[in-house]
Amino acid sequence: MRSSNWILVVLIFCGLIESASAQSDFNRFNLNVGGGLGIGRSYVGAFVGNSYHGVAGGGVNFSRMFGVDAEYMYYDLGLRPSVIQNQSLPGASGRLQSISVNGIVNVPRHFGKWGAYGILGIGFYQRSVSARSQLLAPGTICQDAWVRWWDVNCINGAIQSPQTMSSRTKDAGGFNYGGGITYPLSRLHSKLYIEGRYHRAYQSDGQTIVIPITVGLRW
Repeated sequence: MRSSNWILVVLIFCGLIESASAQSDFNRFNLNVGGGLGIGRSYVGAFVGNSYHGVAGGGVNFSRMFGVDAEYMYYDLGLRPSVIQNQSLPGASGRLQSISVNGIVNVPRHFGKWGAYGILGIGFYQRSVSARSQLLAPGTICQDAWVRWWDVNCINGAIQSPQTMSSRTKDAGGFNYGGGITYPLSRLHSKLYIEGRYHRAYQSDGQTIVIPITVGLRW
């Protein structure tokens, strides 16, 4: 074999070794945990305003660039004091829980130690609210939160027949998308991340829209 062919074979072999090493260098599995501020939109914005949330998830990385994960989110739906008082909702509280499956795309180029990624997924969302049980008598003027989140039946803005209001749960499908930046923490073998995400769920009584801003750790 000519020397030029030997050189070509060596170069190809070295390239394969380097490629395999690069592929084996990334973490095969991913984990994340975090929490932070939740920004409400639509009825969440009207009834709750801004709130807090927590997330935890884990999944598989197919390469340095692509991965998937499953994630659980808890989002507090504590109603505004003014809503509780003005809409006669004593002891009212609520929460949004979701389980989503997401695709993750890491930006191949880093900016110093900083990295970036995008995320997109679909999920199952459960919105639950409760209040001190009360009997709504015929002729009572309906409130917006009663209709939207407590599923109270009103005609022409008033109660037509006696109803009891206490708690209500609505399930729905939905989607999310967003992105974040990361910074490696060598001592913890993890990455600090800051992420913004948009979640929308399609409950039958109206859409639930939240924008959680999360700070946490990724492994």
